[in-house]
Amino acid sequence: MYRHMCKGQTVENTYRTIHYFLTYLINTTNRSLKEVERNDIEAFVEYEQDRGLKLSSVRLKLVTLRAFIRFLIEKEYIGHDLLSRKIQIKLPELLPRAIDPTDLKQFLSVVDKVRDKALILLLLRTGMRIGELLSTKVCDVNLKEQKIMIYQAEKTSAGRVVCLSEDARIAVEKWLSERDPGAEYLFCGYGRRKLSYGGAREIFRRYLKKAGLMHKGYSIHRLRHTFASELLNAGMRLESLQSLLGHTSVEVTRRYARLTDKTREEEYFKAMERIERGEIDGHY
Repeated sequence: MYRHMCKGQTVENTYRTIHYFLTYLINTTNRSLKEVERNDIEAFVEYEQDRGLKLSSVRLKLVTLRAFIRFLIEKEYIGHDLLSRKIQIKLPELLPRAIDPTDLKQFLSVVDKVRDKALILLLLRTGMRIGELLSTKVCDVNLKEQKIMIYQAEKTSAGRVVCLSEDARIAVEKWLSERDPGAEYLFCGYGRRKLSYGGAREIFRRYLKKAGLMHKGYSIHRLRHTFASELLNAGMRLESLQSLLGHTSVEVTRRYARLTDKTREEEYFKAMERIERGEIDGHY
């Protein structure tokens, strides 16, 4: 994993999953890793589900174990028949959740601090992940060309460039004129250190409460969903949006299209009008 340039946190999480599985194996079967069976992996998955873990968390552990077992098979430590039939967990394919346009307008109307407005508008207009924005340095921002360089993406480690809308550019320009000029990061907490995720989330929650929208259950990540949904509704191509969001697969981006495809809706209602008027001919 280190040679594949995986992040330190990813390597650590993988180690913990493997260590946890081996502990489970010893405690429940008293067998060594060489003696592991398919039933042991299935039982571990069910045990994790019984503990109340989210299905996505259990699936991530299973993916980690499969990779670990493939590694052991390649090293001829265990037999290849352990993965002859793939153990899978089917996740429900949830639609992304954008902020309702009326709620968004109400929310933005109560954001009064210069720093907070710049923070929120950047998330809303660039589609950056919160971790990516908090890691952004002043030198990464090009106001003249209205773009921000992301040299290493939060999730995929791939670099990309995002664009700045005019209202976001103005908000950032105002913030740069007020912030501590000696701070390296665009958004700082105490002691010139970069603003923490908890700090950014608290800013978002404070304005959510001020706008009377706490009961809606909106999270700061919804700003990214809203960004994608609004651009698709405005006619942006899926491939262009994929690049801006930093998705490695267009299928991930396609989930937003299911939520926002106005063309599909228009075709549906147009076809329904013909059906309701009785204009459909032919036999089935």
